[in-house]
Amino acid sequence: MKINNVALGGVQVSVFANQGAVIDAMFDRLETQGAAVAFSMNAEMIILAQHNPDYLALTRQDCSLCFADGIGVVKAVEIKSKQKLPRLPGCELWEALMKVAGASNIAVFLVGASAKVIQQTQQQLKAQYQVSVVGYADGYFDNEQQLIEQIKSSGARIVSVAMGSPKQEQFIFRCRDAGIQAIFMGVGGTYDVYTNNVKRAPVFWQKAGLEWLYRLLSQPTRWRRQVNLLRFIGLFLQKRL
Repeated sequence: MKINNVALGGVQVSVFANQGAVIDAMFDRLETQGAAVAFSMNAEMIILAQHNPDYLALTRQDCSLCFADGIGVVKAVEIKSKQKLPRLPGCELWEALMKVAGASNIAVFLVGASAKVIQQTQQQLKAQYQVSVVGYADGYFDNEQQLIEQIKSSGARIVSVAMGSPKQEQFIFRCRDAGIQAIFMGVGGTYDVYTNNVKRAPVFWQKAGLEWLYRLLSQPTRWRRQVNLLRFIGLFLQKRL
């Protein structure tokens, strides 16, 4: 399956026309590489890759797929590729993947978030999409190796991990290295949004590409994280990405 990529600071961001194309690429990568790891790329993640060579190396593995989530990355990829590109929010892509899992009876393992939220997530997925959740664990586990063995023995073919970057990706690749053959997706705060424990920006803000601003206004303590958007814009305009 041929995928066009655009380089942003060493990260190869794939040009996808829609959610379905990303999901198709995940299953293709699983078949050809034995695993697929989906990276949700926004400005913060691109800046992280600039300062963390180990994280950058993970994005460039043969099984990795980086898709444009943040509006800054979308616009930068559009300029470089000269193609109109949809924004693909990670939380929406994850839910679309869960719908496919439910419809096709694909086993899913969930990792991350609090004990309360992960419990709500697995219950809601079963009720809403009839997802076969074969196991779950919150993000505060004590024995990582035991959890990896639990995931491996569960037979899960999709594993989503909500622990924040780069922690979730590091855990994912330790799972991959342990021989788990699955589609892996790092999903950050997705479970909190899916279970309505955290309110997502209204649709108007989403369509205007201002979801980041809504989060900043709702949680002013995030300002240090949003500075990375300005850094990203500056580096891009200086042609350093």
